[in-house]
Amino acid sequence: MRVIASRSAIGLRLVDIARLTKLTRPTAHRILKCLVAQGMVRQDPETHCYLLGHLIFELGLAASSNFNLRDICHPSLVRLAEKTGDTVFLTIRSGYDTVCIDRKEGTFPIRTLTFDIGGRRPLGVGAGGLSLLMSLPDHAIAEIVSANALRLAVYNNLTVRSLMRLIKRCKELGYALNDSQITQGATSIGLPIRSRFGDPFLSISIGAISSRMSGKRRKELVSLIREEVAQLETTLERTLHP
Repeated sequence: MRVIASRSAIGLRLVDIARLTKLTRPTAHRILKCLVAQGMVRQDPETHCYLLGHLIFELGLAASSNFNLRDICHPSLVRLAEKTGDTVFLTIRSGYDTVCIDRKEGTFPIRTLTFDIGGRRPLGVGAGGLSLLMSLPDHAIAEIVSANALRLAVYNNLTVRSLMRLIKRCKELGYALNDSQITQGATSIGLPIRSRFGDPFLSISIGAISSRMSGKRRKELVSLIREEVAQLETTLERTLHP
């Protein structure tokens, strides 16, 4: 399901699903047949690609009332978008992936809408994913990057080696910087939001055209994000664990 969700806009062929999940084609086909029967997956009659089905949307609606992370964090996104004029993203970790759960556009006329709400990417792709991955122990980073190796190439020919170099640079900077993945001419920066136990589970990132992301401005934006992260960690602790 996660593999299909990662290409939810265009879907995936059976052969691609089998390769990415490391299943045999007959096994993958049997699983897909069951998911289609339950409405969790559908198959495009023209392309024969598999996409998420209607039941996923219905389950999401049923669960949304119990998960108010988006509501808690949204004011922070609004403040950042108003102060910077750029697009602000809220992403959450989901296993070896990240999912965009909210986005707020700024007023600057040229926008970088590189991640749609509900979009899923391998952990480490984009500033939000980088900020979550760089905050993990080295052994966890190696495990996740290895597991996602086959899925990286579609993001501007990203490889395990180049991703590890990006992670190393982010650790040295103290924040996530993505100036080469996803969209040429776009740059994004991000920081993780940690749980009460110190685990990174959410991230806030800001994306803009690269000409607006000079070294000096990046530092200013990181400072703004850091202020919101500190507030959110306190608010989330108080709200989720009263």
